[in-house]
Amino acid sequence: MITCEGLVKIYKAADLEVFALQGLDLQIEAGELMAIIGNSGSGKSTLMNMLGGLDRPTAGKLEIDGKNMLKMGERDLVRYKRESVGFVWQNNARNLIPYLTALENVELPILLRGRRKRLRALELLEAVGLTHRKNNKLHQLSGGEQQRVAIAIALANHPKLLLADEPTGSVDSKMADQILDLFRELNRTIGITVVIVTHDPLLAKKVDRVVAIRDGKISSEMLRRKSYAEELAELELGIAQSEEDSHVEFAILDKAGRLQVPAAYLESIGVKDSNKVKLELADGKIVLTSPEASGGEE
Repeated sequence: MITCEGLVKIYKAADLEVFALQGLDLQIEAGELMAIIGNSGSGKSTLMNMLGGLDRPTAGKLEIDGKNMLKMGERDLVRYKRESVGFVWQNNARNLIPYLTALENVELPILLRGRRKRLRALELLEAVGLTHRKNNKLHQLSGGEQQRVAIAIALANHPKLLLADEPTGSVDSKMADQILDLFRELNRTIGITVVIVTHDPLLAKKVDRVVAIRDGKISSEMLRRKSYAEELAELELGIAQSEEDSHVEFAILDKAGRLQVPAAYLESIGVKDSNKVKLELADGKIVLTSPEASGGEE
């Protein structure tokens, strides 16, 4: 579905160059529900803009559903944004028109494509559990209900890819769980690929795969030991869950064999203000130690 290879994005302002993405590699399969996490400035929002066709890479390879995003013309890019991808933003002002009802908001993107709008809009509001609020304007809806309207809008034109930028950032934890449950249900029932961009690592509890970005590159990947669906099934059967972490975290090697070592790991072995570590192969393990460490002590 999505292939990123050596993806680079450079922003220029006067004599200043900012590398937002620095050779990022990522593969996302069709029908996957996954999250991209990272701190502010890590490059995660830049990546989402690339995936959504809102910005173009400076260099590298980006293919989505067989389409080469670097070579795509403006007309094809507009068609891609209108037909192939749906957006859900944290800021509802980017999703919704305040003086329209929930139903009218969902009808609008369908109307722009000249399709029969009312039936499709009602189907979508039913899918997000808001049929009973269809005639309410936005000020009559809670934050969570507005976000569900936004999800319905994003699905209006049958996209293959749904991008959600901090979709739970403006709602409480209970509503956040409901929104994530909705993403899972839509992913399961209609097979849409869902990519959630967030800074919240707790989101990992709700998806099977989490990719972490640091300094414009993929730094690690977390995979569930058991799928979320399997865990729910075991809970329903009364099977006790183990207390071990739900995910296993893997460091990511780039094509040159480089990896990013978490700062906390380096500090724990006494490497904080140095750019050097001692690297040894011992008993089938690669061991990193501080240059000042004696006797290979970790």
